[in-house]
Amino acid sequence: MARWVSRAIKGRFCPILNSAQLDGKPVDLQDLLLRLTFDNICGLAFGKDPQTLSLGLPENSFASAFDRATEATLQRFILPEFIWKLKKWLRLGMEVSLSRSIQHVDEYMTNIINTRKLELVSQQTGGSLHDDLLSRFMKKKESYSDEFLQHVVLNFILAGRDTSSVALSWFFWLVTLNPNVEEKILIEICSILLETRGSDTSKWVDDPLVFEEVDRLIYLKAALSETLRLYPSVPEDSKHVIADDVLPDGTFVPGGSNVTYSIYSTGRMKFIWGDDCLEFKPERWLSEDGKKFEAKDQFQFVAFNAGPRICLGKDLAYLQMKSIAAAVLLRHRLTVAPGHKVEQKMSLTLFMKDGLKVNVHPRDLAPILDKIGKDCGMMESREGEPLPNGISHAHMEKVNGTY
Repeated sequence: MARWVSRAIKGRFCPILNSAQLDGKPVDLQDLLLRLTFDNICGLAFGKDPQTLSLGLPENSFASAFDRATEATLQRFILPEFIWKLKKWLRLGMEVSLSRSIQHVDEYMTNIINTRKLELVSQQTGGSLHDDLLSRFMKKKESYSDEFLQHVVLNFILAGRDTSSVALSWFFWLVTLNPNVEEKILIEICSILLETRGSDTSKWVDDPLVFEEVDRLIYLKAALSETLRLYPSVPEDSKHVIADDVLPDGTFVPGGSNVTYSIYSTGRMKFIWGDDCLEFKPERWLSEDGKKFEAKDQFQFVAFNAGPRICLGKDLAYLQMKSIAAAVLLRHRLTVAPGHKVEQKMSLTLFMKDGLKVNVHPRDLAPILDKIGKDCGMMESREGEPLPNGISHAHMEKVNGTY
């Protein structure tokens, strides 16, 4: 995943944002992020790059069909079962779009699987190597049907595309509303890069952050978690009851029924998160000294589900989101385009109704470096005390030598 993410950030995402900055024109950040994560997850899942995030932002038939199918599926959750089944039988409304879109996706994936089978045969005789998830499943001793393989790949795309891009959209919007949080994120990023890449800031943007640098971004992870608490990518979830059961509070649930709960509401309840539950406060995820990320109980923070069905790609999601967020904030300052309204869209995923139109400005890191230098200087005056954010004394000397 790291390889796909870094390549997409450096070769496509950053050049598009830089072009928007030079042109002085707003871009739909949500659309760009959807394209970025779609290309990444397709590369990871079946080793094919659809290149939806390219200059000109071309349409991709597979991506379009995937979007239409996802949107049409929502109707089945809203309408009573007998109504949508009747519409399906009569081929009316969104059921027509759903049927056609699924057919397109099926044909696309069938072609991918058939092509990969031939490629894996040639690989045994010295052909090109494949290490994507689809190939790994096909190389296993167990024999899987084409339908099973198709479902595996589509599940990964469903789980890894919309969720990360939507979370990042809400994150960037919240950051524009909370400059103090943005400053803390930038201080953390710059503090790490001063240690790993030196004081020449021009070298910081040559390449995206590597895994070891991304892994140290504790405050950024807290800010992303806080975003998911307030704006979970999947706002509600349902569980099907196989057999009669009793919930922990004593509620009886009969077999064959469905239990639906609101992840969105759970993240905004005072008795769970406190009186400040509606505030964007990344500090609630940190230890008292601010140096460690403290994960909440998985049944308290259910943005990634919980229990045996907790999201297997949780760590990959954080890796991708942190990498993208750091790359953008290090290079650009974003502002919401004048007149653009940010509203939630009723969907299986918590999209922004009209996207996120932003203006892209150049990032001036001088105030951030000055802030780091002053903080280090204050701590250095207290002999023997540790420096903030795990900064070393050699690091502080680099900062002070910059000015």
